[in-house]
Parts: sequence; C-alpha cells; structure tokens
Amino acid sequence: MAQVLGLGGLFFKSADPGATCAWYAKVLGMNFGEWGGVVFTPDAAAAHPGAGTVFSPFAADSDYFAPSDKEFMFNLMVDDLDAMLVQCAEHGVEPVKLFDAAPNGRFAHIMDPDGRKIELWQPAPMG
Repeated sequence: MAQVLGLGGLFFKSADPGATCAWYAKVLGMNFGEWGGVVFTPDAAAAHPGAGTVFSPFAADSDYFAPSDKEFMFNLMVDDLDAMLVQCAEHGVEPVKLFDAAPNGRFAHIMDPDGRKIELWQPAPMG
C-alpha cells in the first residue's frame, strides 16, 4: 500500500501575499525565496530528535484555534521561544496564549495579520 511520507508544503490564501510574506519575514525572521515561499529542510528536526510534523484533525467545535475563525492553524518550530517572543513584541505582536512547559517542549500562540493562529513551539531538549 502506498504511504504518505510527510507534509510537502503548507499553502494558504491571503488578501495581500506580499504583505503577509513581509510580516512573516519581519516578525518571525523567515527568509522567503523569490518564488514567494520558504523551504524548511530536515536539519531543524534532526537537531531535535523526536521532533516532527504532526497531522491532526480537531473536532469541529474545538476552541483551540480561537480567537481565529479559520478552520486551521499551524505550528512553527523555533530554536528559542523566549527570544522569538521578544522579537515578536518588537513588532507589536503579543502572544494570545502562553503555555506551561510540557514534556515535548514549550508553546505560545500568536496571530498573523490575516487572522490565522500560529503555534510557536520550542521542542524539549532530548537527553
């Protein structure tokens, strides 16, 4: 039987893709290629054994994505959550939720300018 190997990309609509790319570059430090996207290589996951991409449907009545009214959110792995939150604050982006440390790492939620919720995740050190 054929199998899915992983997430090949995350694609979404935006009212102003250029402004959205600029926000992600400025606030989160993401480097967009001329073609309009960012390629994440396996290096980040390799540096954090046990880290990977999660594919998980939520119940239709889940409030986990609130205050976003979008039907999805996405998780971005970061190397230093505290530094990332400082970087976000420098651009007027404050977390909508902070979480206590969990066995698999630390999490915070922010919103992008199009109203999508982003879960920032710093994987727990393995050891």
